[in-house]
Amino acid sequence: MKKSILVILSLALLCVTAFSQNVYFTKGGNIDFLSKTPVENIEAVNNQVVSFLKTETGDLNFGVLIKSFKFKNALMEEHFNENYMESDKFPKATFKGQITNLDDIDIGNQGIYTANITGNLTIHNVTNEEETTAQIEVKAENIVAISTIIIKPEDYNIEIPDIVKEKIAKIITVNINIVYELYKK
Repeated sequence: MKKSILVILSLALLCVTAFSQNVYFTKGGNIDFLSKTPVENIEAVNNQVVSFLKTETGDLNFGVLIKSFKFKNALMEEHFNENYMESDKFPKATFKGQITNLDDIDIGNQGIYTANITGNLTIHNVTNEEETTAQIEVKAENIVAISTIIIKPEDYNIEIPDIVKEKIAKIITVNINIVYELYKK
């Protein structure tokens, strides 16, 4: 009887361990953006990005608190949160997507791969489908993902007042740099 319980517990632990080896996680990912115009460049960075990557299915999930974006200029940060992003009303942005060419990426072998990614990006309570590519580097202890996406504020109902329209780009470049580690419960 004791051996049966020990065998069952061992199998359960083996299943949990096998499952967790397919999930990678970070809570310190980096997203920065640049709004570049002839009048002014506006840059911000967020180093508190939470993300999960399921290597077996290619599922990707991101969560970003809007107020965690930091600017060089405190007034820009205040305007960003209060006037444009309305971060008290819409506190986070999310991405739920998938690597669509998972068969081209060998998670078991160290190397650099190109991942095609499709998913739903939600900003300012508006969801749009986005497609991008990412450079995935599989290392011995982690997985590094680097990508860039282009976002138009108008696509996410982010209103730019006429008085500052020339200072804010119509297209915002968003850079993503994530170092995933094996998720341990």
